Amino acid sequence: MKISIAKLLSVAALALFVSACSSTTKVESDLGLKGAPDWVNQGSSVLSDKGGRLFHGVGSASPMGDMSLQKSVADDRARAEVARVLSSYMDVLSSDYMDSAKSGGADVADESVSRQIKNLSKVNLTGAKIIGSWRDPKSNIIYSIAELDMKQVKDTLNGVQEMNTDLKRYIETHADNVFDRVAKEKK
Repeated sequence: MKISIAKLLSVAALALFVSACSSTTKVESDLGLKGAPDWVNQGSSVLSDKGGRLFHGVGSASPMGDMSLQKSVADDRARAEVARVLSSYMDVLSSDYMDSAKSGGADVADESVSRQIKNLSKVNLTGAKIIGSWRDPKSNIIYSIAELDMKQVKDTLNGVQEMNTDLKRYIETHADNVFDRVAKEKK
């Protein structure tokens, strides 16, 4: 039975919204692929466990005649998923910062903060690494998982010079709390 990439990605996206977060890395199978690693069946996620606070992105690629190209496509799609998950997290962080600044009476330029958050997201993606791949023996679809650790996000932040100092301070002090809240909300 062949499963289309669009269907797999739709199921993975649904899995993300239904069970995007977990307090452990053990997950229930959502795609139902027998013999697949748990991360394939889970899909992209935000999770906090003994390994840290992690952004996971899962991508896949159908057979295309060149296994190396197929693996590269799956890897790139996994990194794109990390970007999407990180972007959602950064939107929440940005919104929280804006609410906090406005309630404190500070005059904050929404557009400037939004631009800085987007730039920070792009810079952080260089730290996303492929931590696993799996090929479905029945369909020959290759799955890849990319990971970005919250520690990497914070380390990158420390190197950014042109960021608004209040925003930078807010992220340094609240990033973990926002991450934990997002992870808990998506359970």
